[in-house]
Amino acid sequence: MNPLLLDFPTQFTTERLLIRMPKPGDGQVVYEAINASITELKPWMPFAQKHQTSEDVEINIREAHINFLKREDLRLLVFLKETGQLVASTGLHRINWSIPSFEIGYWIDSRFSGKGYMTEAVQGITEFAAQELNARRIEVRCGSTNVKSRAIPEKLGYTLEGTFRNDSVSIDGSGLRDTCIYAKVF
Repeated sequence: MNPLLLDFPTQFTTERLLIRMPKPGDGQVVYEAINASITELKPWMPFAQKHQTSEDVEINIREAHINFLKREDLRLLVFLKETGQLVASTGLHRINWSIPSFEIGYWIDSRFSGKGYMTEAVQGITEFAAQELNARRIEVRCGSTNVKSRAIPEKLGYTLEGTFRNDSVSIDGSGLRDTCIYAKVF
């Protein structure tokens, strides 16, 4: 089946969170979250390496919206149900619809870290992918030294399938890094 014909929800909830596809107009809150978290994001995220304007982020959000509709990449934004505040950006990436398999990527607004929101979001996304998208494989990839990022799939029962050694250049370009591959299969 052509992925464009797949019909599935564009949002869902967990106990404390609303998780949904990005929409035009979301750029400003994402921009504010990036700026509030830039110190924590810089060691791990390529997008944090260069200054972005609120317009740049809005363009990125609109492209993510289009890619979601085209089923090429399913970026998701995470909001607190009670207040509507943006907590994180995440999504299902590296999609292979023929399996189907996905990679969950994520970053959190550092003002909300340490409260279990990202773990709750990844659990919700895992369930969404398994139930709504019939996922057979879900991966989480992260740098071997990114202890906070690694803790999430470990808490959620993902299996560490391996570590790719020297498989990418560090974000700051100073050396090589190892990538841990966690997975759940269904």
